[in-house]
Amino acid sequence: MKILFFGPNGSGKGTQGKIVKEKFGIPHIETGVIFRDNISRGTDLGKEAKGYIDRGELVPDSITIPMILERLKEDDCNNGWLLDGFPRNLTQAQELDKALGQEGINLDIVIEMILDRQIAKNRIMGRRLCVNDNNHPNNIFIDAIKPDGDNCRVCGGELKTRTDDQDEEAIDQRHNIYYDTETGTMAGVNYYKDLSAKKNGVPKIMDLDGRPGLKEVTEELLAKLGQ
Repeated sequence: MKILFFGPNGSGKGTQGKIVKEKFGIPHIETGVIFRDNISRGTDLGKEAKGYIDRGELVPDSITIPMILERLKEDDCNNGWLLDGFPRNLTQAQELDKALGQEGINLDIVIEMILDRQIAKNRIMGRRLCVNDNNHPNNIFIDAIKPDGDNCRVCGGELKTRTDDQDEEAIDQRHNIYYDTETGTMAGVNYYKDLSAKKNGVPKIMDLDGRPGLKEVTEELLAKLGQ
């Protein structure tokens, strides 16, 4: 089962990706991890990528895509994988599709977590971290995990916010890229939808409603994946 997973920041995509990883025993592959691994191992691609990163520049697709392909060829990907965080725009979607075809790697499923932009933004800015345990879920905009006033709903501990969760400008910039249907991530999603329509449903397109709680979203996801 080879999966591309799309969803805006704040949709819970990362959490659902980890659940798929555990349920199906396939690696949850994130581009940030691939970069760090190549840089730490001092690979040729890693050295090239580090140069761009050190200069504060985006790593070009000509480096990113070969890194991804190398990762997808590793032994733990023999039974499938879930790629998260790439492609981020239309050009990357086209180039990844081309590269996978050249390597004879068939993409089975494209999952799109659908969530209104304002809801996604609220969820990011509403996150609260428990000083006793960051794994205690608290969010002022989600009824199921709303804190007890200023205290953790699980243990009553003090709550804090992450600085980047409150950076409204940075959140808007990321969402501007994701929700852009002309050249951004949504344009990439639509590319795969068009591709599926032309190829008799390959890859299979799955829409996932990101509005309900974690449990409900997980249930819908696993049901659509046949579990």
